[in-house]
Amino acid sequence: MMLMGGGREAENKLQQLITKETPQTVVGYITDTITRIDTSNLEQYITNLSKINDNLPENIYLLSGDGNLELIAPLLSERADATPLSGMDKPWIDVHLIIKRLTERTIGKKPTTYFIDTNPSFSIYTQIAILSGQYILVPINADDSSIFAITGLFNLIWGAEKTHPVYGNYTFSRKVSDFSIERPKIALLLGNRFTQKKGTAHAFKALSNEAVQKMYEEYNKNPDRFITSESYINDRDSFEKEFSIELRDFNSAGVVAANKGIPLSKMNKNQYTVYNEEIQVAKEQRRLCKEAIETLVSKL
Repeated sequence: MMLMGGGREAENKLQQLITKETPQTVVGYITDTITRIDTSNLEQYITNLSKINDNLPENIYLLSGDGNLELIAPLLSERADATPLSGMDKPWIDVHLIIKRLTERTIGKKPTTYFIDTNPSFSIYTQIAILSGQYILVPINADDSSIFAITGLFNLIWGAEKTHPVYGNYTFSRKVSDFSIERPKIALLLGNRFTQKKGTAHAFKALSNEAVQKMYEEYNKNPDRFITSESYINDRDSFEKEFSIELRDFNSAGVVAANKGIPLSKMNKNQYTVYNEEIQVAKEQRRLCKEAIETLVSKL
């Protein structure tokens, strides 16, 4: 909702998109594709954000999320697992590449870059999202569960090193291999840092180092699962420099940006009102947050 301007107004705008006869959301697009309704006019589904949030430029579009995606997940699974009616019928591929085929289209006859944000749970819509991209950005938090999740990420997308004799033939990774579908490659490991306080920063760094080590071990075993690097990677430090980036805590700047729908580049005041509370955003904090974003963008 941040992109729509943030706050209660953005929530109302989102509800308007969701409740249209044809939802102007990802659910509307997926449902029409599944039921073979013409989806050639993308304007039915996407939103030019500058029309509802004048803080954003005219070249940013949104295929909005939709809480009903969870409700149609059983339908998607059922369609994907349907028995093929002929040799040309491939329901599993058709369902899992719905968004992939969308990303192959341009908007406004200009080159288009798609960013897909998805729930980390491995539901069918997450599977669809994974197969839709060319590159994966892997966020981690300062906790052990994120470290363990790295192994899960590789097992789910590429399969476990040892295939289970029973359910191994039914996994997502096995299906992707059987249908010769191209998987995306890992591009960056993003460390979400919650605080700048010294003690917690040290704790974060310890967990971040462990996560990078885990990724480096995977890289050594299967470098083809990562984007090709122009740098020579021969140890953990060179791997971290190439594939890892630490994001600072955006603190009050992040709160204001999310509530007001204001990009950091346009945040030029020291004080903003959020739900009747006055929030201070120091100039130095705005500068540091902006630099963090620019550093990330430069690595994409």
